[in-house]
Amino acid sequence: MPRLLTYRDALNEAIREEMRRDPGVFIFGQGIAGRGGSYGVTHDLLEEFGAVRVIDTPIAEASMVGMAVGAAIQGKRPIVEIMSVDFVTLAMDMVVNQAAKYSFITGGQTPMVLRTQGGAGLGYSIQHSQSLEAFFYHVPGLKVVMPSTPADARGLLMTAIRDDSPVIFIEHKLLYGMEGEVPEDGGCIPFGKAARLAEGADCTIVSWSRMARLSLEAANALSAEGISCDVIDLRTLVPLDREAILDSVRKTGRLVVACEAVKRGSVASDIAAIVAEEAFGCLRGPILRVAGVEAPVPYNAALEEAVIPGAADIAAAVRRLTGT
Repeated sequence: MPRLLTYRDALNEAIREEMRRDPGVFIFGQGIAGRGGSYGVTHDLLEEFGAVRVIDTPIAEASMVGMAVGAAIQGKRPIVEIMSVDFVTLAMDMVVNQAAKYSFITGGQTPMVLRTQGGAGLGYSIQHSQSLEAFFYHVPGLKVVMPSTPADARGLLMTAIRDDSPVIFIEHKLLYGMEGEVPEDGGCIPFGKAARLAEGADCTIVSWSRMARLSLEAANALSAEGISCDVIDLRTLVPLDREAILDSVRKTGRLVVACEAVKRGSVASDIAAIVAEEAFGCLRGPILRVAGVEAPVPYNAALEEAVIPGAADIAAAVRRLTGT
């Protein structure tokens, strides 16, 4: 039976269940033990699993990810929490040159999960509000996961912990308090399988993470105007469900890709290129990308809202394509 859980508690439940299932799973990061993490995801884990498996670390991102790589090589399944995706830049050598490359160099496995938080909101300012998923999407050897619902957060994190490859698991700060139905006996959700949030014939909207929720909001508003949209939530960027995108575009003939990151060099740009290469003959208009303004995210709440796309921007792009 489904029950209501917040996105935060769904993540906590996934970690808890995997730690109970596999004694090789352990978690560490800044403030994740005593105070339950900066976003409350790891609450009460210390009480159940103890300080050997739930470990507070210094502020040393490169060392933290290096520790995860070393533990994974030794057969453990570490989960390392980096407080914000902005700070993963301090550990990029360990992520890009070590975690992502180990299996190619040795034929071994690196079963580690790097949990982090991305996206704007709450006035966290320039160095805590970026959407940097394209960095990791670009690197062979990494898997990139960005769930938009509590059920997906739980099921995809369980899959990530069991995966034998390094997984970058990015959570959006504005989703932590979101409630949704989560199956009582829900298990792993496979990577590379998108979810269709709405079905329609006039336009395809492709998005992920919080933008998937805003895309659904836009589609609901457009339905009142007689415009029906396919809304595709990718859930994982690597592996990417190309067929879900292409099948939908072949049906609707129109595509809007919505992301919070800036447009230049974005995952949205790559998706647009894939569709242009493989389904150009089906298109009835240009591919439109709805993305963040190419500027740092400001601290001021009104300015922050101005640089991040919303449901109204997605709906406006669909109206432009459909001529309404």
